[in-house]
Amino acid sequence: MINNVTLVGRLTRDPELKYSQSGVAVCNGNIAVNRNFKSNDGQDADFINFVTFKGGAEALANYQRKGNLIGLTGRIQTRNYENKEGKRVYVTEVVADSVQFLESKSSNQSNNQQSQVNAYNKEVGVGGSDPFQGDGEPIEIQDSDLPF
Repeated sequence: MINNVTLVGRLTRDPELKYSQSGVAVCNGNIAVNRNFKSNDGQDADFINFVTFKGGAEALANYQRKGNLIGLTGRIQTRNYENKEGKRVYVTEVVADSVQFLESKSSNQSNNQQSQVNAYNKEVGVGGSDPFQGDGEPIEIQDSDLPF
């Protein structure tokens, strides 16, 4: 049997961090995953609940916010419980074994990091202009330019 899920999407709300009675960190969230097509009602994303545990849960809650792009790998799990009104509630969610942060904390931080990289490259004599930036014309590469 195989139960493996990989998702990439944006957080629809800030992750919620709680701790179990035994002190294990538990983080719940919801991720919006775009569809490859538009449905008749115009919805073009699925909103999927997920849960992650321990250090990954704390990192997610501390460093990610609504709107951030993340990647999840894990499994689908269903569970049920009885609510306060005595009704049976069924829940299907992704239990994430791994969470990847796919965006920097802010675009300003990203721009600052890129500036630091550019300054370092100039200092050590690496880089220069971006060979892939231009007017879309093919770039001529000689065999002697290849590292292999």
